[in-house]
Amino acid sequence: MRKDESMNRNYQKELDGLLDMMETEEKIPTLLLHSCCAPCSSYVLEYLSNYFEITVFYYNPNIFPEVEYHHRVQEQKEFIERIPQKYPIHFVEGIYDTKRFYDAVKGHETDPEGGERCYHCYELRLREAMEIAEEGGFDYYTTTLSISPYKNSKWLNEIGDRLCEGKHVKYLPSDFKKKNGYKRSVELSSEYGMYRQDYCGCVYSKMEREEQKRKVEFQKAIEKK
Repeated sequence: MRKDESMNRNYQKELDGLLDMMETEEKIPTLLLHSCCAPCSSYVLEYLSNYFEITVFYYNPNIFPEVEYHHRVQEQKEFIERIPQKYPIHFVEGIYDTKRFYDAVKGHETDPEGGERCYHCYELRLREAMEIAEEGGFDYYTTTLSISPYKNSKWLNEIGDRLCEGKHVKYLPSDFKKKNGYKRSVELSSEYGMYRQDYCGCVYSKMEREEQKRKVEFQKAIEKK
């Protein structure tokens, strides 16, 4: 795993520069947007659909349980149908193969949320997105993951850049939480009545979240005595 914490890139500034350049060109570039869930995609689609023809790629073999996965897929499809679009937004669902996730994070099952297990999960999903984007002749690919304040945008951008080295497709630099992106995603989720899950998606994040809830409830019970 490569982590260069000394780099202090401003991914939002880089994205702003690219978008300014695109506005001077007549071509509408194509973007494969890996999405982790509809709420996280909300602001990103509102923002980027003014510049790109977007295909939302829903590839998340990490999600547990299966019923949760299908719930999130349906929420994503419904949001795409409802959001205003300057340019067309398409949808492609990846293969829900949970074995690929468990193989990718093997040995890191007990890592805390946000640790090295997440890095391997990021890489798994971004690699699949890059390969689909390269095969499909897309101009760019990126992910909605950086909108979350709990996701490491440096890791995401480093992985995204590295995976497309020597490829036709380019990684679109992003830190979507900037410019109040996360706040706007919460507003849009409320506006569209979307389901917002309270854990990232995998069984390990679910267990960690449930343990946090138990501790909070236990503390509340202590305070009532």
